[in-house]
Order: sequence, then structure tokens, then C-alpha cells
Amino acid sequence: MSEQNTVCDYRCPLDFFELTKEPIDVGAVARRVVPRECGATVSLDGYAREWTKGRKTEYLVYEAYDRMAITEMERLGRDAHKRFEIAHVGIVHRTGRLEIGDTSVVISVSAPHRRAAFEACQWLISELKKTVPIWKKEVFSDGEVWVEGDSNPDT
Repeated sequence: MSEQNTVCDYRCPLDFFELTKEPIDVGAVARRVVPRECGATVSLDGYAREWTKGRKTEYLVYEAYDRMAITEMERLGRDAHKRFEIAHVGIVHRTGRLEIGDTSVVISVSAPHRRAAFEACQWLISELKKTVPIWKKEVFSDGEVWVEGDSNPDT
């Protein structure tokens, strides 16, 4: 790649990977990865849904092994730079209790061209659910269950 190309071969200075107990502002996360040289930013807003496999969810609880989760998200960011022609990656995941409709995770990817941003964003959420030590408990009126991995993948 030329020196003038904004696409990074590894984690770029604008990349960020965070855990928070506070509500996530999706637009604010997306705006943090928008350099002037790029033509697209794709963001995924993952939020707590009300129904899972025919059961009404009352709320979710997310727990994380903080240090390891951040380290793994950083690794995913580096891998995304190697796999896709992207400029920047931002991932923010919420922990604690989330009500229905609350945002649990935002992934934003900027790239010179939209296709790479879309592909990287999809790859990142799939890998995050497989490898990052963040656990989700779904609470129903008649019980609760800890969800392992991606229990309901969008394929």
C-alpha cells in the first residue's frame, strides 16, 4: 500500500475498543471513526430484543472479563485491518443490566469504499460473539439462561 493510502495494516490511532456500564450513543461511536479520506462508515447497533425463540425477554445482563475482553477486541481490530481494506474500527460493548431496546454493542468501521466496511463490520460481530469473553444472561418471567456464543446468528 502506498504511504498516502489511509488504510492501515494494523491498529490505527483512531481505533478504539471499550467496555462501559453507561448507555451507548450509537451516532457518537460512529462519528469517532470518520476520517475525511473515507467514503463510508458502517455501524452495527446491537440491542436487547424482546423475544428470543418464542420467549418474552424481560431484560438482559452482560458480564465481561474486562481486561481479556479489551485485549481480544483489539486483536479482532488488528485482524480486521489485515483482512479488509478499512481505515478505522471502533467497538463499544455495554455490561450490566440492559432493558429491552437498550444498545448492547456498537461496531463502527470506516473505509475508503463501503463494501469493505460492510464486510468488516459483519465479520467483527460474528467473531466478537465467538471469541470475546462477554457473557449474556437472558431473564424471562419464568427463569433465566446464560447464552453461550452466538445463539441466534444472522446468517
